Amino acid sequence: MPQFTKVILYTQESGYAAFREETVDLTEGTPMSALSPLFPSGGYQLRQSPVGFKSAFHVTTYPQWVFILKGRMRIGLQDGSSRVFGPGEHFYSADLLPDGATFNASVHGHCSAQEGDDPLVTVFVRG
Repeated sequence: MPQFTKVILYTQESGYAAFREETVDLTEGTPMSALSPLFPSGGYQLRQSPVGFKSAFHVTTYPQWVFILKGRMRIGLQDGSSRVFGPGEHFYSADLLPDGATFNASVHGHCSAQEGDDPLVTVFVRG
């Protein structure tokens, strides 16, 4: 059965953000156009960030898909590791602030940055 790999940015029990991957079975459609079941969504936003953009550490306010349309986006984690996503790549951002926690920029969330010569253009689709 065809599958889609879902890259997920999430909050571990420790409060730190991390990446993991899950597969989604493509059980719908035809052999030439395999589809996942229909997932609900809550709207989308388009974003453009200029060359040189860098954010402070922050958490995701709402779980959302992030699709890179143009440019490259680096997502940095508190442990110093990072992942770079380019055009056509994605991740599901779900690194929410743990229930009852107060945001601590040295523990929670991730930072993002534009990389390379092109502005960063993304679309955010709320999950």
